[in-house]
Amino acid sequence: STAEYYTVAGGKTKHAESVRIDFDREVVTYDTILEVFFSVAHDPTQLNYQGPDVGPQYRSAVFYADAEQKKTAEAYIRALDASGVYSGPIVTEVVPLEDFFIAEEYHQDFMELNPDYPYIVYWDRPKIEKLEREYPHLLAVREGAEL
Repeated sequence: STAEYYTVAGGKTKHAESVRIDFDREVVTYDTILEVFFSVAHDPTQLNYQGPDVGPQYRSAVFYADAEQKKTAEAYIRALDASGVYSGPIVTEVVPLEDFFIAEEYHQDFMELNPDYPYIVYWDRPKIEKLEREYPHLLAVREGAEL
């Protein structure tokens, strides 16, 4: 498969490293997910890289599931761009979700299993700490399932 980690990391597959979010619209809105994505998860002004990760597989992208998500994401990006929050233009692509490949087993729960891994300490833990500070209500447990 062309979706294997080391093949994708080579940057020639057209795949993007991404996270799939399944959500209950009665619990969290798509707008809230976009807000967290743009304010915590990454820098939407970085074209084909995020932090130390370079290549088109690290591009900023929103993969929409339907026309409503596409419309909402595009409007959100326009408003965010117009707000001047970022010093540069937002380069996030808004593209249809065609396929999603689950990462290999050794990538599952990587942060939890490797809390002292240098990449986790320097790049990921600060994002989790920001999420905990700015969006604690999104980390609440509801009916036994984490949001």
